[in-house]
Amino acid sequence: MNRSVQFFKSEYFVQNNVHLHVNRFVEDFSVPFHTHDFIEYCYVAEGKGFHHIESETFPVHKGQLFAIPVGVSHVFRPTSPNTSGDPLIVYNCLFDTQMMEHLSLLLHDSPIREHLSSLADGTSTYFTTFDSDYSFENIIMKLYREVSAPCMGSTTMLQILLAQLVIAVYRQKFGEIDKPTTETADFSRVLQYMENHLYEPITLSDLASLSQWSRRHLQRIFLRHTGQTFGSYLQNCRVQRSCALLRDSDYKITVIAEQVGYRDIDSFNRIFKKIVGQSPSGYRKLYRS
Repeated sequence: MNRSVQFFKSEYFVQNNVHLHVNRFVEDFSVPFHTHDFIEYCYVAEGKGFHHIESETFPVHKGQLFAIPVGVSHVFRPTSPNTSGDPLIVYNCLFDTQMMEHLSLLLHDSPIREHLSSLADGTSTYFTTFDSDYSFENIIMKLYREVSAPCMGSTTMLQILLAQLVIAVYRQKFGEIDKPTTETADFSRVLQYMENHLYEPITLSDLASLSQWSRRHLQRIFLRHTGQTFGSYLQNCRVQRSCALLRDSDYKITVIAEQVGYRDIDSFNRIFKKIVGQSPSGYRKLYRS
């Protein structure tokens, strides 16, 4: 499906000499699919919904953080146009390339500096990670308060807090520097296997055999890295794939259900509505209207 994409410039948001902005936004359907000339960290603070990035759709929930490089198109959407019940609330921390010069004085580790540069020059892809110990939320709340009520020393404080956030996200997503084989890398292979076999039955026992971890340990790893149980993560992956097919293909809903691993259409409809907030047919109609 073709989408019109708007371009947001940093000066629209950054109207001071700090070169950084943090806002709290209750997501709705008014914000267009957009790209921008700044780096953005998006933190899901409350509610559930979807994050559409390029051609992918990700179900989102509290604790997820997305890093959006320069030039990548995206938009958040709540599960329903009615935001009064359980709104999707996202904190957006954005900073321009001039802020990178200030950060370079604080970030002395080459891998982190190179990572940040790749987000700025478009050579890095977007990614998501989970706030397992609330460290992201803690830093972002401090950033938001400092931006909302600036006082003496705010410029320096904001630079320090942003450097802390960059480091915390890097550590959580990429693990310890120079550690060749990590749990994160092994778990990524498990997630990739799931992504490639969504149309098949997938059990925790299957993945335990594949990874050489026990079922109990693997369940703990799912919680630590995704904030979800294995079952919830699998359901979200299947619904995510089905959302893309509903938007971008003309397949019948029964065919889509089979392609994402559901042989019972009633189960598919029930789980889809539970996660998305509306039926598959309603979702397709909404995104094609």
